[in-house]
Amino acid sequence: MFKRNVQKFIKENELLEDKDRILVALSGGADSVALIRVLLSLNYSCECAHCNFHLRGEESDRDEKFVRSLCQKLSIPLHVIHFETETYAQENHLSIEMAARKLRYEWFELLRDKRDLSAIAVAHHLDDSVETVVLNLIRGTGLNGLKGINPKNGYIVRPLLNEKRDDILEYLCAIQQDYVTDSTNLQDEYIRNKIRLNIIPLMKEINPSVIDNINETSMRLREAAAIYNNDREKEIKSKLLRISNDSFRLSINSVLNDIAPKSLLYEILSPLGFNSAQTKDIFKCLSTEQSGKRFYSYQWEVLRDRDTLFIQSKNIQTSSPVLNIEEIEKESNFKIPNDKNIAYIDADKVTLPLTIRLWKHGDKFVPLGMTGKKKISDYLTDKKYTIHQKEKQYVVCSNEDIVWLVNERIDNRFCITEKTKRILKIHI
Repeated sequence: MFKRNVQKFIKENELLEDKDRILVALSGGADSVALIRVLLSLNYSCECAHCNFHLRGEESDRDEKFVRSLCQKLSIPLHVIHFETETYAQENHLSIEMAARKLRYEWFELLRDKRDLSAIAVAHHLDDSVETVVLNLIRGTGLNGLKGINPKNGYIVRPLLNEKRDDILEYLCAIQQDYVTDSTNLQDEYIRNKIRLNIIPLMKEINPSVIDNINETSMRLREAAAIYNNDREKEIKSKLLRISNDSFRLSINSVLNDIAPKSLLYEILSPLGFNSAQTKDIFKCLSTEQSGKRFYSYQWEVLRDRDTLFIQSKNIQTSSPVLNIEEIEKESNFKIPNDKNIAYIDADKVTLPLTIRLWKHGDKFVPLGMTGKKKISDYLTDKKYTIHQKEKQYVVCSNEDIVWLVNERIDNRFCITEKTKRILKIHI
């Protein structure tokens, strides 16, 4: 029955083709051991991948030893990798759980590509999906958080997703297959373990069919989410304007005029790591005059600037600009080209070397054509620069004097006149 149900689920959800070669994530626990055994019994060609995260001392080494022995008995290829998970988590400011997840899935994909395999099979089952729904409800979520775990996500497939944990254990018992137990799964220190060990059993006391009922609801919501996401994706594409690969702009009016503005904002920001509480705070900010307000997830920043939300990756690498300076002779017919990205100044009016830096508050210069000094902050505001643009604005200086507001305007004190003999051509 178990084997037939898994085969049916694979076919109905188009997870695998008969000739596919599969990489199976094998931890040594009951779920992954049942996964490799049932896939082999269905005549799929499999290779296994095992991660030793070195988080449980001797237990981690015991798991690796068990997996090696099992794959040898089953005569299937095994790939093993060792991770210094705690060090990686600290260096990348991640929780241990998130670090382990990132490390294993990145390695799985590298291995799949290197071995030219068709899919990566992981052993999530029905109880895992229900726990995910409950966990998302506790944390706060939108419609997508209530649809449970997807059977397929890119190359990742989950053939056991329609099977209960009890069914998996019965299958292993029936084929007389042993497995190892992760002792941390028996401790309620982690949120998911608290749900598995405490909340779900209590819910079963109220209704023994709670797993099936939540699963049925999740499947209906999955279908509703597919329709919702299709329409929402079109809306988001029309409203979220790309500035670069790692930055976007979103009109505040386009959000507020949406039929479900809070939902729209959540669907845009949730994939970027902003939780529901942060999204509420950002939404509140839209109804105020708080220009300059910033919000952060681990990798992204949202900036409210006047009538716009700017969404930018915090990992954007900006290199220091380099000055290109060329001295040219002034000819009688010389005309200054109309290009604000190049500055032409009187070489005899500056002191070399010229330097370049970001502008700072208090900086002033005399814009070309004017006689009085103007604050750079006022100039940039008049030009309707965004806060992000202001933060990236450079100036070229001669000693303490600003010669050029880069790619904008030179200082009138250094402009070319009839008396100019030598000209400096400057660009970045």
